[in-house]
Amino acid sequence: MLASSGRILLRTATAVGGRTAAKALAARCASSSATFGGGFAKPAAPASTTKPASLFANHQKVRRNKSTVAKTGSATSERDDYNVSSTYVGTGACAEVGIDALGITQIETIYKNLTFRELFEHEQRNGEGWVASAEYGDTFAIDTGKFTGRSPKDKWLVFNEGSESSKHIDWNNINQPTTPEVFKELYDKAVAHFNTKEKAYVFDCFCGASEKSRSKIRFVHEMAWQQHFVSNMFIRPTTREQLDDFGEPDFTVINACSQVDEDWERHDLHSDVAVVFNIEEKKAVIFGTWYGGENKKGIFSLMNYWLPMAGDFPMHCSANVGRDGNSALFFGLSGTGKTTLSADPHRALIGDDEHGWDEDGIFNFEGGCYAKTINLTEDTEPDIYRAIHTDALLENVKLTEVDGKLVPDYFDVTKTENGRVSYPIFHIDGYHKPQKAGHPNHIIFLTCDAFGVLPPVAKLSSGQAMYHFISGYTAKVAGTERGIVEPTPNFSACFGAAFLSLHPTRYADLLQEKINTHGSQAWLVNTGWSGGQYGVGERMSIKTTRSCIDSILDGSAAGADCHRDELFGFDVPTTLPGVDSHVLDPKHAWENAEEYDETARKLAGMFAKNFEKYSGKGSTDYTQYGPQL
Repeated sequence: MLASSGRILLRTATAVGGRTAAKALAARCASSSATFGGGFAKPAAPASTTKPASLFANHQKVRRNKSTVAKTGSATSERDDYNVSSTYVGTGACAEVGIDALGITQIETIYKNLTFRELFEHEQRNGEGWVASAEYGDTFAIDTGKFTGRSPKDKWLVFNEGSESSKHIDWNNINQPTTPEVFKELYDKAVAHFNTKEKAYVFDCFCGASEKSRSKIRFVHEMAWQQHFVSNMFIRPTTREQLDDFGEPDFTVINACSQVDEDWERHDLHSDVAVVFNIEEKKAVIFGTWYGGENKKGIFSLMNYWLPMAGDFPMHCSANVGRDGNSALFFGLSGTGKTTLSADPHRALIGDDEHGWDEDGIFNFEGGCYAKTINLTEDTEPDIYRAIHTDALLENVKLTEVDGKLVPDYFDVTKTENGRVSYPIFHIDGYHKPQKAGHPNHIIFLTCDAFGVLPPVAKLSSGQAMYHFISGYTAKVAGTERGIVEPTPNFSACFGAAFLSLHPTRYADLLQEKINTHGSQAWLVNTGWSGGQYGVGERMSIKTTRSCIDSILDGSAAGADCHRDELFGFDVPTTLPGVDSHVLDPKHAWENAEEYDETARKLAGMFAKNFEKYSGKGSTDYTQYGPQL
């Protein structure tokens, strides 16, 4: 142990751009377990997990002398510009960082907002994972054990009697209530755990690119890779002044992932994993799961509470902007093409997943992207593929030894189909650096309709937009999930039901207000089947869908002649540049018109059945804007 009766603060000099971690502290950072190639400690398996070694085939050693230089000059520049790290050493370290107010007072080495270079060094020195040789640069890879996705049944919100949150939260099987007493026990357990640690990683950041609407978030982590993850995903302070003026965070997450709740049955929880948020106390604790996404989506759920309370609109969508400032939103569930279609060579990406809409316009919540890697190739998703280089973080991706290197295999999903990569947004060439834009001109709801009923593009009235927003429809097809043998509808309210803190109609009312105020036009775009349902018809070509999106964004769709769909009531263009007119009218694309009518009525009935739970809710009953059966 490094003894110190006083406080020592080691700070990086920005002119040097070097390392905050003094070499004398290396022994404290290194694991005591046996080392292997390159002198780095072999990663220990997380508690209550399958063996991480199963993720890596024929692994023997990590290569020496890993490159830490990103491939593109702009990415390298922005990487080096993020240089506000500090290392606090001594008995006063917790007080200096400010976590003593949490009750964490015993840690004597705290790494705060490390640079990407330092994180890479710490990850290797601590033996937290492996260095993978991705095509565009060496990338750190970690294994999160048995939890390779969120654990929604283990997420809880504290029900504080008489509080604002108790009145406004939509309490259900997503927003599950627990008691203040249970939270206090878990909080005290998390604090006690950190008070046994020699070191910790603290990260102060922003959620939201809008200075007016952002929230200040503090994370307390056990491992360097966890700070790496949130450094990728949230908006990083870029100046010393931003950190010095950070003040009291709006919310703090204490991630004690290596611990479990042994008393979960007495606490009336689901398992020994617990992800618990106390809105009034502005704190959360995480137990038992190492999955990085719990950090990201937990804060998203909070933004889905905070913003509407201020009259602003949180969104689960991607966004981009044209050279003329024409911005667009893309809503869609997994498999609808949201990531692919918002990555447009003629437009700049604002963000790929979470956004807000306030009085000044739209803004990204995040400072990075969190993408699935299953079956990833450069041809199918070039932006994501090329973003996987130094400073990206691979999560639960199979690595195979090839010529002494560990190479990612995105097609091997024996570990999980939910392999992921997080990376800072500056890994995307030509992204929109402000990460915000004016009020959107277009709002696009993407659906993959496996019934072959919906047109490739339809123009929605504002009421219809609310109906389809609340519905959040797409379809699953055979082979996507066990037990799926025919097209199955998948409705997820507001295209993100798992993250809604309030009732879905609250968000619809906000969207309605925004559309009415700013004149945004809503569209429904089907990236699914045409000419018949799955197994009979054909999937829309990416060329057709791109042409539809281009027509929306350049205004030609708005000026096109349309016919009104008799069942769904929306307007369908009869001609669009680059789109076969036969495909534009889905009924004409079917060989048997009667079969189309029967299938269309079936799908319309599914919409109506799903929407019954929203009838009479909110300020407006949007049922009237659905299919007319």
